[in-house]
Amino acid sequence: MRKSRRTAASLLGGTVALGLVITGCSPGSNGGAATEEVTQDDIDAAMETPTELTFWTWVPDIEQEVALFEEAYPAIDVKVENVGQGLAHYQKLRSALEAGEGAPDVAQIEYQYIPSFVLSESLLDLSPYGADEISGDFVEWAWNQVAPGEEVWAIPQDVGPMGNLYREDILAAAGINEPPATWDDYATAAQAVKDATGSYISNVGATQAGQMIGFFWQAGVKPFGYDGAETVSIDVNSAEAKVVADYWTDLIQRDLISTDVDFNDEWYQGLANGKYAGWLTAAWGPIFLQGTAEGTSGLWRAAPLPQWNAGENVSGNWGGSSDAVLATSENPIAAYMLAEFINHDEESALKLATEQFLFPPQVSVLEDPAFTDQESEFYGGQQVNQLFAEISETVDTDFEWLPFMDYVYSSYEETMGTVIADKGDISDALDTWQEQLVSYAESQGFTVE
Repeated sequence: MRKSRRTAASLLGGTVALGLVITGCSPGSNGGAATEEVTQDDIDAAMETPTELTFWTWVPDIEQEVALFEEAYPAIDVKVENVGQGLAHYQKLRSALEAGEGAPDVAQIEYQYIPSFVLSESLLDLSPYGADEISGDFVEWAWNQVAPGEEVWAIPQDVGPMGNLYREDILAAAGINEPPATWDDYATAAQAVKDATGSYISNVGATQAGQMIGFFWQAGVKPFGYDGAETVSIDVNSAEAKVVADYWTDLIQRDLISTDVDFNDEWYQGLANGKYAGWLTAAWGPIFLQGTAEGTSGLWRAAPLPQWNAGENVSGNWGGSSDAVLATSENPIAAYMLAEFINHDEESALKLATEQFLFPPQVSVLEDPAFTDQESEFYGGQQVNQLFAEISETVDTDFEWLPFMDYVYSSYEETMGTVIADKGDISDALDTWQEQLVSYAESQGFTVE
């Protein structure tokens, strides 16, 4: 397997770093990757040894959770660094790995980018350190994102199960007193809202691949697959994907759904002034919306996504991240314990959910009244956390990513994004996107199923 990983990775050039697995150190030391199960004695010895760790993360104020870790393990000192978000974070991480110096011990990595670091052998397999033993403490689909096979590549930190945030007052003005239960109902409601109020029932960001992929996820589409070596599957233009594409093409061409680029000033204003009567978003959306449309407090409500078939209860995911230990870490036991503690310790995990407002994958937090029973004034007193906790249990557990998602997203903007913005045929755009992704994968040395 290692040979095939290198074959594909070598063709990816500067996209990923190569040959970074550290070997030859015994698991009893505090340096090098474990080649056999790490014992409790190994862990105790490592956590009593004065050690400095570096943690790259963009989570605001995560020093609070780190402080809890340092209190539990006084010998360990953690340096928290924010080197940027999005591509800037990953570019610096890959550059450090390629240079062979400057990489952190632990790094925050979004789920969709884990395979690219697996390909370059840049992540430590955490299963010998005890990660398998905590798998049941996270919702299954989130754990599958970090452990698609026998190895465990990271510890889940936050997730984004999708739901429907909507303006109750605007829908009521259109004679709609309940959130649409099915996508057919949603299309009917979209027409009624536009006719009665002039508002769009929602916006589909023209270049927002994450949202569209979340819609695919809910619909049971399996657009990507990766075997961890050199074989990928690409099926973004499947019959199931085209059902989703045709649905949105119809609503967009009827001018019932807007296609404004999201997360900019114009889009923020649209949420605040009623241009959009809703937002099909993830579990991180409710808090984000409160800060964006503060003047509309009390008018919003939350509901599950509409369903493709009446009576079903299925959702997709948009976003989320994990904490991974880099294979170059000289202190793998302490690094693993940091990643585990922050995301698994009950006090730390609850703080992440209630103070940093990361939506939790931890079962204990999803069941904790301190999290679920919070009533939101912005949402008319609704227990929004409880709703999304229930939605989290309905996300399909089987969803994979390609080891070159940077290219997938940039290709989406060029193909899908342009067509959506121009109100064209999204199914045709899927065919173009499929061709581009297959061509790229083959040019990088992958076998495409």
